[in-house]
Amino acid sequence: MSSERQRATFRRAIGQGRALILFGAYDALSARLIEESGGSAMFISGFSVVGARYGIPDIGLRAFGDISSAVRDIVSATSIPALVDADDGYGDVKNVIYTVQSYERMGVSALMIEDQQWPKRCGHMSGKSVVSISEIEAKIRAAVSERVDPDTFVIARTDARSVNGLDDALRRAERMLRAGAHGLFIEAPESVEEMETIGRTFDVPLLANPLPGGKSPILKPEEYFELGFEIVCYGITPLLAAAGAIRSRIKDVVSGRFALNDADMSFDDFKALVGLGTWDRLDEEYGLKPSNANG
Repeated sequence: MSSERQRATFRRAIGQGRALILFGAYDALSARLIEESGGSAMFISGFSVVGARYGIPDIGLRAFGDISSAVRDIVSATSIPALVDADDGYGDVKNVIYTVQSYERMGVSALMIEDQQWPKRCGHMSGKSVVSISEIEAKIRAAVSERVDPDTFVIARTDARSVNGLDDALRRAERMLRAGAHGLFIEAPESVEEMETIGRTFDVPLLANPLPGGKSPILKPEEYFELGFEIVCYGITPLLAAAGAIRSRIKDVVSGRFALNDADMSFDDFKALVGLGTWDRLDEEYGLKPSNANG
């Protein structure tokens, strides 16, 4: 699928009368699993990418060059559109423009840009700070105005709820909308009542982030949708599931019980997932057949 088709598809995936559920892809294999499961789009989370690829926390230890290589691998492995966590754009407005255009050329469908002060932290961690409203306004305006493709969808994220309170987060979100953002993510509301307030205040696509152990209430996707949130993002759910399964499987083998054998994907299913049959067919069609030395 072409990058143009991917970008348009993300816009069409929103507003279908139900919540758009995005699972977080942290590598090419997880992206294929999301697509195979019927996902119409995916989320590429900085937390998941740096955790899986580098084994470090999401506290600003890796930047665009490191994360973009993972994004390229993930996007190229599937035909579904991706919303990419672009952090703060990795610098000033010039860096934001470079980040947006670079991701677009990889086939990225949508980007999320936040107002955290670098080095950033996961949205449900303590110790965050935010930049001035004028700075994030300038970044959003630059991102939207300098897109390569007008269909690229830009979500503005504010982390001000945990720093300055909900009123400041709402004020920032309004200013980011005026700067051109197409959707909003107000990170870490702390009650259903706060989520109701956010949903009533804005008539644009809103993103909810159900994070186990986080600050926000955990609801069903349809409940978020009823509150006004069209996008429900399970950004680290696949990563946590995979990490838990690997840990349990290692313990199971070391113990000699092998009680979890049936929980594994079969070898044949895995070969099908990574497309071995397609490559075998191509090799059969175009590859050289065994012959003698004089053939």
